[in-house]
Amino acid sequence: MERRRPPQTEEGWYVLHDFRSIDWDAWRDAPERHRSSALEEGVNYLSAAEDAVDAEEGESATFAMIGHKADLLVLHLRPTLADIDALERGFEQTALAEYTERADSYLSVTEVSGYMSEEFFEDDAEVEDTGMRRYIETRLKPTIPEAEFVSFYPMDKRRGDADNWYDLPFDERADHLSSHGEIGKEYAGRVTQIISGSIGLDDFEWGVTLFADDPTDVKDLLYEMRFDPSTSRFAEFGRFLSGRRFPPEQLDAFLAGEPIPQDESDHGHHHGESTHGGHHGDSSGHHHGDSDGSDGHHGGDDGDDESVRSELEEMGVYAGQPHGEDVHAVVLYSAADPGELYEEVDGLRTNFDHYDTHVKTAVYEPSELADEESETAVVSLWETERAANTAAGFLADLPEIVRQAGDDRAPAGADGERGDGPASDDSWGTMGMFYAVKPEHREDFVDTFEDAGALLADMEGHRKTDLLANLEDENDMFIASRWDSREDAMQFFRSDAFADAVEFGRDVLEKRPRHVFLA
Repeated sequence: MERRRPPQTEEGWYVLHDFRSIDWDAWRDAPERHRSSALEEGVNYLSAAEDAVDAEEGESATFAMIGHKADLLVLHLRPTLADIDALERGFEQTALAEYTERADSYLSVTEVSGYMSEEFFEDDAEVEDTGMRRYIETRLKPTIPEAEFVSFYPMDKRRGDADNWYDLPFDERADHLSSHGEIGKEYAGRVTQIISGSIGLDDFEWGVTLFADDPTDVKDLLYEMRFDPSTSRFAEFGRFLSGRRFPPEQLDAFLAGEPIPQDESDHGHHHGESTHGGHHGDSSGHHHGDSDGSDGHHGGDDGDDESVRSELEEMGVYAGQPHGEDVHAVVLYSAADPGELYEEVDGLRTNFDHYDTHVKTAVYEPSELADEESETAVVSLWETERAANTAAGFLADLPEIVRQAGDDRAPAGADGERGDGPASDDSWGTMGMFYAVKPEHREDFVDTFEDAGALLADMEGHRKTDLLANLEDENDMFIASRWDSREDAMQFFRSDAFADAVEFGRDVLEKRPRHVFLA
């Protein structure tokens, strides 16, 4: 008898969906002082939970549920089951709990599996791909997105006589999930998910929580997935519960039957802060929409960056925030053909544009001065760090990504192996972005860069500097430069050569150069 080898899993945070029904008759009949006490204790509990004051890490959120199944959902994610247990019992100690009944609950734990990355589970192995490493981290320790709408449902993989998911070979299951995930990629930037495993913890095998600003995006996604064999042949679902998020301080409005959230500025309406996804179950990491993210690497020591910005400002160069342009930047490099890469990026950008937090995403190809080792860059700019971090997860899936700016290891070579050169944790990077060149002076700018490149090659501590041009606007130039240390780079910034370059730029640039730092 053949026994299938189950894909390995790695668990992260525990997840509790705590659904409550309100005893509306008791609430209306309660004395005002009792209602005031219940409100105060309820707000304090929910606010403390969302601030994760009970644990070193974690997430919580509050939702008003729609329909008869429940009135309130308090969603908790915490590192340990003891944390979840304490939160659950802590609510029962509040005066608000007297006016609620448990309508339902679901216990699960975030996970990744071998469908996502077999390399992750190899002994002493390190996931080489920066985007994949961060994506795995966001799957294990997710951030609850700020999207207004939530939809939760549990699910199983079918174990019938005709269609049994667990009897399929690994490669066939992986192919199903990959195809399924391609549908989810089309909803990047619109639908965000948290998938958690619940075998042995609750009645189904997985819990799926979807977040969106527009509920019809969730409907359209799930409708389209119904026609995919991974769903039509192998998926079975429990009941769906849907609701809308509101801030804890508006609990009084919720209980009074008033519209919530009452003030969108309190709730926050920039929901493009989560951008990576998966599939129905099995924690493969194939995209279901978005998967919330954090922990991206965007810079080094804040004090160093601040002093560098000040020095550059004195030289007449705008340095913005640590990520330049007062935004957060993601920069990845690809060995793919620039035209093919652009087609992929353009599809992602269409989805990114649904979010107010998205500033710009573009492909920059090496200029005519580039050597054979120069790579094409994908630059994505966002108003919030969370959005930039999670966008990085989607961008990491682009063709032939070889490294991400800020990666703490040497770039991969043509054979896919990491280089033996100094890792970038020993270096300091500065990136000049948005050199908007006047069209009539583009040739002058390129010639000047070529002269500067020769000068840089002889400077101590200089590693590499490339000039790239926006595939859609050749006058939008991008300069990427790496140095052994901050001081090496600053020596150049303080040099007469750099001062001459700045002065030259006043004549040939549409606006003064703007820089972003990645350490």
